[in-house]
Amino acid sequence: MTDERSRLLGPAEVRALAGELGLRPTKRLGQNFVHDPNTVRRIVREAELAPDDVVVEVGPGLGSLTLALLPAVRAVHAVEIDPVLAARLPTTAAERAPALADRLSVVTADALHLRAADLPEPAPTAIVANLPYNVGVPVVLHLLAELPLIRRGLVMVQSEVAERLAAQPGSKTYGVPSAKLAWFASARRAGPVPRAVFWPVPNVDSGLLAFDRREPPPGDRTEVFTLIDAAFAQRRKALRSALSGWAGSPAAAEEALRAAGIPPLERAEKLDVTAFARLAAARP
Repeated sequence: MTDERSRLLGPAEVRALAGELGLRPTKRLGQNFVHDPNTVRRIVREAELAPDDVVVEVGPGLGSLTLALLPAVRAVHAVEIDPVLAARLPTTAAERAPALADRLSVVTADALHLRAADLPEPAPTAIVANLPYNVGVPVVLHLLAELPLIRRGLVMVQSEVAERLAAQPGSKTYGVPSAKLAWFASARRAGPVPRAVFWPVPNVDSGLLAFDRREPPPGDRTEVFTLIDAAFAQRRKALRSALSGWAGSPAAAEEALRAAGIPPLERAEKLDVTAFARLAAARP
């Protein structure tokens, strides 16, 4: 479906490209390249993209996913930190998707420091990416904060990270990442990804995470995120104790909790992001 005008990369092509570039994937940059065409087709399908969508892809690497995205959307802005990979990607698109290569723009940058102004027009409406494992959570949160027109996303991350990001209040895996992502979007697991589709084969399992933008609760995001960090820093404690530093004293924390309609002996893992926003607003 997605590769009618793109010739996707298989294992032989990925290794040949890497050899041409003298590339040895590095753990520091979290480089594990997808070499299975069926996997990138599946990612594009699960992302539920529309023809007028503009995708920001973080860490395109050798271009496996990029080539699958180009036929499906209006434009792809690929953000690549490695200058060698960034320089090669437009050539790969021209060779393997010549009719679509003009849909691709490549930005050589660290996605953690990307600003909206760094990207060309049109502004992105979706995130689709095989994210480096070591920066998956902060990249997703940063891009949702920085790129307000993003409506949806599908990212491949370490399986445990996908579980944490999609976790709901009350579950053991619910914590800072899930509460902060919930400020921006509703999230869900979108299935596992086998280790064998990567080169080199990672020593951890991978999974897909899908999310859809929603209106945030009322309040100041920075203040709410500071509160979330404080609440989960001592997640085993009741909030009256855990938030004594944040509020100034246990008594002040209890006063804020009661004002927000939250039992003082509740724990952080029971609160959804709306409750955290109410509590932030009630800070003495």
